[in-house]
Amino acid sequence: LRRVRVLDVFHWAVMLLGLIQSGALGARKFRGGRNPQPRRALPSAHYRDRAETTESFSLDFTAVEENMDNFMTQVKNLAQSLYPCSAQKLDYDMKLHFLENTSVTCNDGTPAGYYLKESKGSRRWLIFLEGGWYCFNKENCNSRYETMRRLMSSSNWPQTKTGTGILSSLPEENPHWWNANMVFIPYCSSDVWSGATPKTDQNDYAFMGSLIIKEVVKDLLTKGLDNAKILLLAGSSAGGTGVLLNVDSVSELLEELGHTNIQVRGLSDSGWFLDNKQYRCTDCVDTINCAPTEVIKRGIKYWGGVVPERCRQAYEGKEWNCFFGYKVYPTIKRPVFIVQWLFDEAQLTVDNIHLTGQPVQEGQWRYIQNLGTELRNTLKDVPAMFAPACLSHEFITRNYWTDVQVKGTSLPRALHCWDRSLQENSRNNKSPPKGCPVHLIDSCPWPHCNPTCPTIRDQSTGQEMNVIQFLMHMGFDVQKMAHQQGMDPSKLLGMLSSGS
Repeated sequence: LRRVRVLDVFHWAVMLLGLIQSGALGARKFRGGRNPQPRRALPSAHYRDRAETTESFSLDFTAVEENMDNFMTQVKNLAQSLYPCSAQKLDYDMKLHFLENTSVTCNDGTPAGYYLKESKGSRRWLIFLEGGWYCFNKENCNSRYETMRRLMSSSNWPQTKTGTGILSSLPEENPHWWNANMVFIPYCSSDVWSGATPKTDQNDYAFMGSLIIKEVVKDLLTKGLDNAKILLLAGSSAGGTGVLLNVDSVSELLEELGHTNIQVRGLSDSGWFLDNKQYRCTDCVDTINCAPTEVIKRGIKYWGGVVPERCRQAYEGKEWNCFFGYKVYPTIKRPVFIVQWLFDEAQLTVDNIHLTGQPVQEGQWRYIQNLGTELRNTLKDVPAMFAPACLSHEFITRNYWTDVQVKGTSLPRALHCWDRSLQENSRNNKSPPKGCPVHLIDSCPWPHCNPTCPTIRDQSTGQEMNVIQFLMHMGFDVQKMAHQQGMDPSKLLGMLSSGS
């Protein structure tokens, strides 16, 4: 009965909002009634469980004619709190804004910008840095411009963008950050968000990634960021590395501008790359085949790349080291949460392990397993992190980001625990809340040994594969592995089936 009444209130709220906006009510006080439309089906048990964690709002019906704007805000907040019924009634799109400072541009000199969805009343801001590889000389930047112009120019950007994953404004998709102010900064500088070089007669392209971030922050201060309590700088892939390179400078910029009360934090997704030796060494002719270290050595000169001052001092003359997570992380002052697949597809690609649908060779299989071991070792001293043993790339903007778990905890839950631990530490320096883990890393040794990993498909047939099919497809030898582990092959198969 209670749930039926809630849905009735929702229908009434949406109808009332429409009447208010059409002017039908004028300035008269409202006396409630039921919505005459048929009731919708009740929300699923899955949603009801999640709904308990979302915010709730009360309505004040007094003096409506004297404060119509406030009343409309309350109605909108009520409708938001009753998602999913309200999902198609509210505008969740982020809208394109170009920078006020037109001298800060994309690679081709077109204006840089950002997408914004404001959440009135919220003091939390999420600024997301898009990923998309890079280019490091004139030849491969020219090629990138011909094939991926969106990542070098704003000339064809759409006017709106719908957020997904942690950028979603829907509480079922984004349980703890749905009501934040959302900002998406398109990647159009091709420099891992590090460059500070304008386009000139001598420079065919501008590389201004680090300046774009700062100008976006300055613009947002006139749109409500000046009243923020928390700013979470997030990013995936090259954007994840961009978070590591820029989180301290964003905080320092705000402090310089007098906004010392804004707590700046970082969330780096799939940007924790290793500078390890490639499985098969190749000439550095393009982005895909060039070793990570060589790319950055060449790129940082071409881009006029800027690295954090503390890291620059630690690696003076070898600043390229600061693009690798395990080297730059110890020099960062602000709290950063690391999200990293243990078997990252982009890392495997630059290491020349190409999973093209053919079973991998034994040497490749050992290299893949060693990659997981190396990543674990570099992450062991990171206090806040989420590292599933999956073969994938990028995570926090995927629609399945609530489903993957490490040791029974999802990433949204871990981020919520991290928020709580930072709040409590700022008050009384307590340890993280019990039963609320923030250091989560899989211990099983091969790709997709975690049963909650995203679905893998056979690249040749498109068919979904379970864990055993995937490992056999990768060339996994059950008999040999069972012998190495000192167990019966049937027992190992059972463990694989259950995800143990």
